[in-house]
Amino acid sequence: MKKTIICEDSYEAEKLSSLIFVRDENETFITGILEIIENEIIITIKDKSAHSVLFRDKTQAETFADFIQSVIENNHRIISTKVLENVVEITKE
Repeated sequence: MKKTIICEDSYEAEKLSSLIFVRDENETFITGILEIIENEIIITIKDKSAHSVLFRDKTQAETFADFIQSVIENNHRIISTKVLENVVEITKE
């Protein structure tokens, strides 16, 4: 399953990609979504820290939250991410 997510800018896209998937260890860092505020999502990662990611709009934020929920619940896992400008393509199995 692939999903294309549009972030506010290229910085946010790179940040999102690095927070959700590390290629070398084939590991997902996100452990939960704390809050969605308009186009912003506050996520927690494995070290229990919280991070904010800004998306293009509220729809993109909600789309990402829906897509990543099955990964958080350990029903799926992320197998790759690709970043092009402000767009992140996320693939899960």
